[in-house]
Amino acid sequence: MKFSAMLLAAVANAAPHYTFPHIQGTADWQSVRITANHYSNGPVTDVTSDAIRCYQLTPGGGGSTSTSAVKAGGSVTWSANPNIYHPGALSAYMAKVPEGQTLAGWDGSGAVWFKVYQDMPTIAGSQMSWPSQNKASVSFTVPSCIENGDYLFRIEHVALHSASKAGGAQFYISCAQISVTGGSGAKKPTDLVSFPGAYKATDPGIMLNIYANAGKPYTPAGPAVFTC
Repeated sequence: MKFSAMLLAAVANAAPHYTFPHIQGTADWQSVRITANHYSNGPVTDVTSDAIRCYQLTPGGGGSTSTSAVKAGGSVTWSANPNIYHPGALSAYMAKVPEGQTLAGWDGSGAVWFKVYQDMPTIAGSQMSWPSQNKASVSFTVPSCIENGDYLFRIEHVALHSASKAGGAQFYISCAQISVTGGSGAKKPTDLVSFPGAYKATDPGIMLNIYANAGKPYTPAGPAVFTC
């Protein structure tokens, strides 16, 4: 009986947390690098740690992770498990594998990441609310003007319900391996950032009180969204 009570308590505590285990057309952790929270669902809270990049269970490359074909201008749909429970900002980044390296062996380090999506909250009075909350899946468009090739596609949801102090924001992150075809290659991504390095714990988009912000607009962390 005591064990059952402890188990139920653990499940209850983990319930508000979540992962992003697969993209559309694949099984869990097939084209998505398995994350350190794939059982616990717990978040990253230290923006200076390597975990802020892809939250990988095994450091380094993708190992046996497969690669999914995606067309430039098409969409990548992520599934959340169980859903995006908390209020907070949803974003997506991509990074092209450098010359001379392979997607399976690359860890995504360096100033290589460009942002391809950022959502924004609605503000009512002094409170913020986000369109991604409680969704079980979210979709992003791959820029049509980028080069063909292998990329990491990084989804990030930063839960802001406890973000009124430094270290209170919770990051839920996954990286998928994709191969982009049909891109025009007409434009190089700009505002490249590294993870860690892109964020500080005190950035206004990471440390704030979303329930009493005095009606101030939200300032997202990280770079501007790259557009074609």
